[in-house]
Amino acid sequence: MTPRTGDPAPEVRLLADLVAIPSMSGDEDGVASFVVETARGWGLAADRSDAGVAIEVPGRAAGPTFALVTHLDTVPPGEGWTRDPYAPEVVDGRLYGRGSGDAKASVAAALLAARDVAERGGPAHGRLLVLLGLSEETRDTTMLRLVAGIEAAGGPIDAAVVGEPTNLEFAVAQRGLLRLDLVAEGEQRHAGRADEGPYPNAILALARDLLALEGLARGRPHALLGDPTITPTMLESGIGRNVTPPIARAVLDVRSTPSWPHAELVEVIRGTVASRVEVVSERLVPCETPPESRLLAAARRVRPTAREYGSPTCCDWVFLRHADAMKCGPGTSARSHTPDECVDVAEVTQARRFYAELAEAYLAEGA
Repeated sequence: MTPRTGDPAPEVRLLADLVAIPSMSGDEDGVASFVVETARGWGLAADRSDAGVAIEVPGRAAGPTFALVTHLDTVPPGEGWTRDPYAPEVVDGRLYGRGSGDAKASVAAALLAARDVAERGGPAHGRLLVLLGLSEETRDTTMLRLVAGIEAAGGPIDAAVVGEPTNLEFAVAQRGLLRLDLVAEGEQRHAGRADEGPYPNAILALARDLLALEGLARGRPHALLGDPTITPTMLESGIGRNVTPPIARAVLDVRSTPSWPHAELVEVIRGTVASRVEVVSERLVPCETPPESRLLAAARRVRPTAREYGSPTCCDWVFLRHADAMKCGPGTSARSHTPDECVDVAEVTQARRFYAELAEAYLAEGA
């Protein structure tokens, strides 16, 4: 790292080390090895599997399990960078590099928070976990397997903070993602004979259905997330410029809310369109922090000025819906996946302190 002013804090140096190791989804071996070696060098218990990295700080007495959860992988650098994406540097209070905000800032803060708690003798009760998944930026995320393995070996996770860029505000609800294909069928014929009697044109049929989706699934807005959105994002049709299409397909990106279960959204869409509706993916269901959340109560005490809001983006929270959970981490979501991705280093320092204090506050009491 090339800091412009002064010696960076430990969490900033650690973040720079993490960013300097390329870790695109499916190629996280280097960064996972570095994390395990670093944690063990601090005297922490760290295990690595094909599902990710798990670090445990045991408490002084029996009690609940609290987890700091995030991921080690990043998207590819892409185009448009004005600096080397793997040569992190701090300029004007921001650390630049691929994955700096999404989500290696959360990784660095969680790791050092675990070390801080351990150095103060560990939590009063239960255990603190740091769970770092792989391939989160793809459909092959490993967090489901990582959580399942942890719970099978040591009991359920009671509470979790998912580290994603929220500017350390509290995301207490999160939209789900339902992926659908809308498929219209038509009749293949020479386009020059299109006026010879009625025939189904797949493109026209699909177009009518897409227009019919506008404004659908309204009337039950979620308090933080509003109404679901149904967005066509890709179209595919045609076999030649002078041939009418036998098939037309649209990809629908449906962002759901807790007010609209996926099954009900599928039923409503099928009842509205003539095209065939194919469910491609429905596992990313919406999430919501429980109304009487003990975790949120502790977080409010530790960080009373934080704003609570609903997040439009999905993350591994979906695999911790059975726990008392929320999403909170350093970084700005709008900078994720962009050229010259960066994070405000002051937020990384604040996140380290917040994570440690929240873990200690939540684990101050037994089960």
